[in-house]
This record gives sequence, C-alpha cells and structure tokens, in this order.
Amino acid sequence: MHFDLVDLRLFIAVAEARSITHGATRVHLALASASERIKGLEAALGIALLERGRRGVTPTAAGESLLDHARLVLRQVEVMRGDLLGFARGLHARVKILANTSGLSEHLPKAVASFLAEHPTISIEVEERESVDIAQLIASGAADIGVAVEDMLPATVKRYPFCDDNLVLVVPRTDALARHRRVAFADVLGRAFVGLSGTSALHDHVVRQAVQLGARLRFRVRMRSFDAVCELVAAGAGIAVIPEAAARRCSRGMAIQPIRLRERWAQRKLVVCTHDGGTMSKPAQQLFEHLRRAAR
Repeated sequence: MHFDLVDLRLFIAVAEARSITHGATRVHLALASASERIKGLEAALGIALLERGRRGVTPTAAGESLLDHARLVLRQVEVMRGDLLGFARGLHARVKILANTSGLSEHLPKAVASFLAEHPTISIEVEERESVDIAQLIASGAADIGVAVEDMLPATVKRYPFCDDNLVLVVPRTDALARHRRVAFADVLGRAFVGLSGTSALHDHVVRQAVQLGARLRFRVRMRSFDAVCELVAAGAGIAVIPEAAARRCSRGMAIQPIRLRERWAQRKLVVCTHDGGTMSKPAQQLFEHLRRAAR
C-alpha cells in the first residue's frame, strides 16, 4: 500500500474536525480536492474510513485505526525533520507544546523565555488544549510534550511535577462573599459570571462542572485574558473562576478578593508529560528537561 503524507495529514485534520470542509481548510486544500483524496484513500484500502452524515463525518473503526497510525507516522516525520534541521545552517528547529489555559498564560512564559535565551536556534509553538485532550494526544504520540492537570492523565502517560494550579473564585472586595475563606461552587451558580472568550479550555472546564450540578452559568461578559476578567470583576460585572496564581497577581493592583473553592476539582496540580522520551527529537528532549528543572 502506498500512503501519501498529504493524505495522512488531511485525514487527521478531517477526523479531528469531524468535517471534510473544516479539515480541508486546516491543511490548505480546496474542498473538492480534499474530498477526492479521501475517496481515493478509501478506494485504495478497499474500506470506508468515514461515516458521512448531515452534521459532518465520524471515523469508522478502520478510520480510528488509521488515525492512530497516521499520527505516529507524522510524529516520526516531524522528529526526523527536527533532527535534520539541526544540521542545516541557518535553519531553526521547532518544538510544539500542548498546555491548558493557566499553564499557557501563567506558568509557562517564564520557563519558555529562559529556554529560548539558552537555545537561540530553537523555536517553540504552544497550543492551548484541555487536559483530557492533551492526555489523548500525548498517549497517541501526536505530540511530544504536554503541560496538563495530573488527575486528567491516564497511567500510561509519563509525568513529572510542574506546579500547583488551584482554581479560586474571584469576587469584588466589597462583595459579601469576600469575608469567606472558602465557598462551595454550588452556592454561587445563580450569580452572574465573567468568563474567558474564544476557545478556552478553562472556560469549558468550569461550564462542565456547573452542568454536572444541573445548572447553566450566566455570563454577562467574556474577556480574552485573566487580567481583563479581573478588571470586570472589580467593576462589579460579575464573579469568576480563574487560577489562583492569576488571581493573586491581579489582586495586588485591583479591588478583587480570591476565595478558595471547596470542590475537589478546583485543587489541581500541573505536570509535564510525555509518552516516551526516547522518540523525541533532541530539541524536544532539551525543552522537556528544562521544564522539569523549572518545576516549582
């Protein structure tokens, strides 16, 4: 069987997006070309890889198997490319990290900055994902390094402590709740909230906790950063759930009060994780060891 790397990249994009249209956009192919490539791949294999419906596509059992293998193949191609780039004068190696919202905004910048200063020929791309997604992508070999909540990782993923990442409730200092040291999330579900805008792993996590309690959070406004969220909370627009590190930092200059949540899901630890250090490129190994040393 002959497998084209373009076809494999396309199939991964389509399977993850659950849409041929969106998958084609991700890999910069025209819809007609992408559709023909998928059909050609199915014809060459003699089996359906996707179930097509009005709301998109889903991989068949054979498609799921191909997806796992395709991710590993392309991961190894990236490792090969990264290693070879080290021999090409003037070219930079690139390492990709997957991180949850607070890891991306609060805990990684300092460690990444010091690594870049020590390794001027290496570039880093950080992508925000939910910890559950990070675990799946790391376990399948689709990514080398992840910074995720430890409780979300399966036993098969190697992990090393990175930092605490507790979530807290943030209220205006004039709010009656500001006198409390701890509150239950269930007791504030009826309040107006300020949330994170766009695709935010933390926003989805908090919303999911409310749904499990049978409630739907009411967001008056959603902002793009923790600083902006805290500014709106200080102005009385609502309350918010954010990482304690961001809340403590913002409370030094804003009239907000962080309050610990009683729920177990708010007590979190971030870890640096990998599927197998032996299959990583040298730049990825260097970054992984740097993050382990930077753990606090």
